[in-house]
Amino acid sequence: MNQGKSERAVGYALIGFERLVTQDRVNAYADASGDHNPIHLDEAYAAATQFGTRIAHGMLSLALVTEMLAIEFPNTWHSGGKLKVRFTAPIIPGESVTTYGEITAIDEIHDGKRILRVATCIVGCKKPDGTDAVSGRATVPLE
Repeated sequence: MNQGKSERAVGYALIGFERLVTQDRVNAYADASGDHNPIHLDEAYAAATQFGTRIAHGMLSLALVTEMLAIEFPNTWHSGGKLKVRFTAPIIPGESVTTYGEITAIDEIHDGKRILRVATCIVGCKKPDGTDAVSGRATVPLE
């Protein structure tokens, strides 16, 4: 059971969510990002690749992870959060993926003016079979 957001501690599970990644979402991401690589958009082209079908942009899966972090840390993620991840498996349009995270450490850092509490979290996005599509580590100041 999660503690209240103001009582975050090591072991606190971030509240993830499930999201269906549709081809329409991939197309919209291509338009928003300007990344029109045919592996994401052209089924005939993608069929001849190692994946055998279209795949979602890796940055789309990362956007889901950052959305989770922005929800969990609405006052500090955008102003002081950092993220380091690896893209480990492609998301195929039509798959429902689930974001996850957990606080693994809380450190006190002196920034010259005050002492800040900074959480380190494991974070990621899992495919339906449990495989990580993206995984890594985030650091974010706590309030």
